[in-house]
Amino acid sequence: MTKAEALNLVEESLEMETNTLTGEEEIADLDGWDSMAVISLIALVDETFNITLEPEEIMESVIVNDLLKLIDDSLV
Repeated sequence: MTKAEALNLVEESLEMETNTLTGEEEIADLDGWDSMAVISLIALVDETFNITLEPEEIMESVIVNDLLKLIDDSLV
C-alpha cells in the first residue's frame, strides 16, 4: 500500500476530496473528524485489507501520518 492509497482511505472516511491530505494535518483540526469518521475508517480498512483497527489506537493518533502508521503496522 502506498502513502497515497492510505491517505485516500482517510479522505474517504472523512468524505473529503481525494488528494487533499498530506499526512501532516492534525486530526483534531479536520472537518468531519468525529466518532462516525472513526467507525468509517475502521470499516474501510477492514473491507480493504481485512484487518481491524482498534478505536482506542485511532483516538490516540495526533496527526494523519499516525493513522497511516497504524494501518501500515497492521499490514505487517
